[in-house]
Amino acid sequence: MATETSPRPRSATPSTIPQKRALILDDEQHIPAVSSPLNPDAAISRSRKAPAREQREKKESLKKREAKGVDTARSATPDTQTSTKKSKKIEKPPDVVRPLRYYTKPPNSSDFDPPRGPIFSPILEKANRDFNECFEQISNKKAFRYTNCIADPSFPSSRWFRQTEASPFHPRFSFQEASSHILFDSTGRSITTEKGFRMARANVAAREGRWYYECKILSGVRPPSRSPSLNKSDTTGGGHVRLGWARREANLDTPVGFDAYSYGLRDVSGQKVHMSRPKDFSPGNESFLEGDVIGLEITLPSLALHRKVVVGSYNKAVDVSDDLDPNPAAEAPDIVRDRVPIRYKGIVYFEQFEYSSTKDLEELMNPSPCAPTAATATTNAASTAPPNPNHPSVGLRTLPFSSIKVYKNGKLLGAPFADLFAFLPPASKPAAQQGARYGLDDGLLGYFPAISVFRGGAVEVNFGPDFWCPPSDLAVPTSHNGGHHSAADDDDDDDETIMDGTNPSAIAIAPRDPATRKQHAQGKNSRLRGMGERYVEQIAEDIVYDLVDEVDFWVLDAGEMADVAGADEGSEAQKGNGVSATAGMVTPVGIVEQAGMLGGGGGEIKEIVQEEE
Repeated sequence: MATETSPRPRSATPSTIPQKRALILDDEQHIPAVSSPLNPDAAISRSRKAPAREQREKKESLKKREAKGVDTARSATPDTQTSTKKSKKIEKPPDVVRPLRYYTKPPNSSDFDPPRGPIFSPILEKANRDFNECFEQISNKKAFRYTNCIADPSFPSSRWFRQTEASPFHPRFSFQEASSHILFDSTGRSITTEKGFRMARANVAAREGRWYYECKILSGVRPPSRSPSLNKSDTTGGGHVRLGWARREANLDTPVGFDAYSYGLRDVSGQKVHMSRPKDFSPGNESFLEGDVIGLEITLPSLALHRKVVVGSYNKAVDVSDDLDPNPAAEAPDIVRDRVPIRYKGIVYFEQFEYSSTKDLEELMNPSPCAPTAATATTNAASTAPPNPNHPSVGLRTLPFSSIKVYKNGKLLGAPFADLFAFLPPASKPAAQQGARYGLDDGLLGYFPAISVFRGGAVEVNFGPDFWCPPSDLAVPTSHNGGHHSAADDDDDDDETIMDGTNPSAIAIAPRDPATRKQHAQGKNSRLRGMGERYVEQIAEDIVYDLVDEVDFWVLDAGEMADVAGADEGSEAQKGNGVSATAGMVTPVGIVEQAGMLGGGGGEIKEIVQEEE
């Protein structure tokens, strides 16, 4: 019987045709790195990368859309036309950044009167002058800043209010920019305190150029002739002082030099202090004693160069000058002030968001004690770099050609600080809160003269033009009464005058030192000037900014002010145009909606001006 055997499976016959290998980018490691006539595409093929993955659009959750008031009702049929266009990004033209405008109550009749100064209450007498505590005066809080304003019928589109100054009308310490424990004299130029270190800033800031002011120590470290022990000076009897420059972010309840926002000098040993780190800089470590006159000079580059630093376009090889005298035809930057008038104890102030400290400078002052891990070493490499004009973090960028010099009784001690931190946005930013907008300059960012006093220490400041111990290259304007230009100077043939192009009546005396005349010829911003001149410029800038805002708001209203000037109060035409008339004056009540405005809501904002009890 024959048995049926199953056929054996045939083994796979190997193919004689070689298979082509898949193209793998890793195999291109054998390609030479430099192209040659035999292989011209080497660099191109090496740089080929896998195509980037398309980013998916992030959708907000239902709760977030409900919180924003977005209609969450879903339509029955999807909008295919909209969905097909989601992948294409439509570039919109950039919006014009302008100040926000709010609906406020009409001004009272008393709001048209100039604001009154603070009410003084005598507390103590020191150095032959009375020091007073300020009452009926608002002070800046941690996240808000206040400036005086006044109602003006020439500013209807700005809701009637514009900026102004309160008495005394001269450069001095700001009553709003001082700690609540600071005591002032009647002129606002001398301060003291009975508490620990407290700071006061001036009402004028340096933004570019060379500026100078003086401090006379009224009470502080006593010289050996007045100390109980004739062998050494008394470092405790008269209190202590610290002198310097500070930004708006500096804490007023700390001494100058406490954080990264201020640069100070100690009276003991004359040490420099920055970020609470005292260091010697002057020869002999001479202390600043009672009666000494300490001069402080600051040099800042032009705002044009400053903006290059903060936007990241500064190049050390190209920007080799401080550019303090740029082309006058250059376009001026936008100054945006988001302010709202509020009433405090019968006085109307502008309230605005204040710039606050940033995380980068806080970490620079107090670095983390933990060592970086291997995973974060690469990420933190850029953040651990020392501050410089091209630092990856904007807050840690410094200003080239910037410095602070110190004089003692007219003698130059040296330059303790250089490469100061940049202050223009986005290096300065307000605190993260609703309504705050970032990247805007309100025109008052800069370095302010700042003084700190401790337990009886007292200081008087002098912003010019009658300086006690002026430097040799200081240009003193003779248009002020009582300037340093004396009759003897008129007879000196070596003197020459420089006419300020912006103000023909302001004449400055050039220094007699021939070595400094070349620097004076560069322009008004290149020469050393007193902070009193800067105060006059700052007032003029505020007036210009108010006029620009008024014209801009009038243009936004499309000339409705003129169209409804003769309309009756409460008419339907006025309501349709968004204009209301009060007390014979036509006022726009519409809200300016624009990109970046928070809290607009598409309706009326609650009335801002409130009477406080």
